[in-house]
Amino acid sequence: MIATNKTARRDYDITETFEAGVMLRGVEVKALREAKVQLNDAYARFENGELWLVGLNIAAYTRASLQGSADPTRRRKLLMHRYELDRLSSKINQDRLTLVPMALYFKDGLAKMELGLGKGRKTVDKRQIIAKRDADRDARRELADRNRR
Repeated sequence: MIATNKTARRDYDITETFEAGVMLRGVEVKALREAKVQLNDAYARFENGELWLVGLNIAAYTRASLQGSADPTRRRKLLMHRYELDRLSSKINQDRLTLVPMALYFKDGLAKMELGLGKGRKTVDKRQIIAKRDADRDARRELADRNRR
């Protein structure tokens, strides 16, 4: 696991997750191995039938020459099968859903992105979910204390 988007599950109601490959340059892969990436502001969108990752910030590799350095926030193409892309684009257009990057990791030496398909939550919904989670945590803590005695 290289990076995770911890705020994604709080800000979005995720219904499905998908795995996609990420098209990177050599220096970017080395920077990922150093875990120099920020996933918080990233999002995925369709353009001309292709899926693009926008806003992923991969910092420069420390030992790279400055001549080959690229824009750290450039758009990167996400790689999926055509039938998966068609299915995702139809769901996004029909149900007004969003593709949110959840995690970035290596799988068999290849960089993979976990994408979540979900709907954005309002501030009131976020507060209710946080309150419910805290109440569940308190109940489990009380139950554990009772079982110890």
